[in-house]
Amino acid sequence: MTQLIKDPPFPHNYASEMLGLERGKGVHVWDTEGNRYLDLGAGIAVNALGYGRRDLARIASRQMRRLIHVSNLYATRPAIDLASCLLSLLGQRMGPFAAVQFGNSGSEANEAALKYARLYARRTRGPGHHKILSLSNAFHGRTMGALSATPNKKYSEPFEPLVPGMAVSEFNDVRELESTLNNEFAAVIVEVVQGEGGLRVMSTEFAATLNRLCREHDVILIADEIQTGLGRTGPLFAGELVGLKPDILTLSKPLAGGLPLSATIIPAKINDLLKPGDHGTTFGGGPVTCSVANHVVNTIADPRFLARIAERGKQLTMLLDGIVTDSDEISGRRGTGLLQGIVVEAADTSARIPEIMDSCRDQGVLLLRSSSDVVRLAPPLVIGEKELILGVAALRHALGL
Repeated sequence: MTQLIKDPPFPHNYASEMLGLERGKGVHVWDTEGNRYLDLGAGIAVNALGYGRRDLARIASRQMRRLIHVSNLYATRPAIDLASCLLSLLGQRMGPFAAVQFGNSGSEANEAALKYARLYARRTRGPGHHKILSLSNAFHGRTMGALSATPNKKYSEPFEPLVPGMAVSEFNDVRELESTLNNEFAAVIVEVVQGEGGLRVMSTEFAATLNRLCREHDVILIADEIQTGLGRTGPLFAGELVGLKPDILTLSKPLAGGLPLSATIIPAKINDLLKPGDHGTTFGGGPVTCSVANHVVNTIADPRFLARIAERGKQLTMLLDGIVTDSDEISGRRGTGLLQGIVVEAADTSARIPEIMDSCRDQGVLLLRSSSDVVRLAPPLVIGEKELILGVAALRHALGL
């Protein structure tokens, strides 16, 4: 029987009842009462390699005995190796990049990207070219800059006024993008798959239009791959699915296997304009997190590992399509790879989706939601065929199938 922790000593912006987790192994976690759960949320797409990894623990422990923290006043071999690895992987897939700004979270990575874009526009074109364009249903983080590029009143209204100079265009609407984007903008920030915004996937036509317009107007194209990067959608970077050619790419969630680390990867045309002190970080790129991240990135980037993700993604697509066919309550499937979900049709999705998720939890399966009407699955990338079948079976049972 699931035992929830009531009124934990956290701010009221969190739930008043929470499942208390104690340990994990593989794709499973255990609560404080010893109940086991199949985790199809992976700590919100963070625990790409699953739980209880002895290899990650050994790497972190070894580095902690050597050196834990140095700040950004000094360089360490783990940070240099990780930056070099990311630049090489991106160069092979999406064109040349020049430098990696490490940070601690996805929001921080996007904050850095927005700052760099505005700096580039100001130092190349002068004042008056500072606007930032984001897309409908986007989510880029909760810090003030990233929040200002997140056009959702649910998140932003209590904190207004936000950072000025923001605009919004409709996701996948080529005509609106063409009529909106001009040289008054410093940047466009986009997600190929909108992780928190309903799992909508960018079209190849929209990606091509973004590429063209950003080049024509010298606008920095930022690809937010916080949730989609490092294998989540099948290829190493989701932009590969649609041919997106970003100037800046941001990574975080799975980067260090559960430890806090982010990367904002920038081109030479921005890097060449930077001066000491333009940006910085105290904890970002620390030797412990970078040591672990080197192992995580190289594990995921292995073509054999990516091929297994692609197979599991196809399996998940088939299983969820079966639910769409069998249930009058489900109107469609969204997403791709191991970031997918089902769209719930209900008079009150704010009540119905928690019912579905609670039913799955009581069956020993943990899920996520996306937007107001999507049940989201983002399992560890190491999940097997049998675990996916069992997880979706619980979802089917919760839907009365």
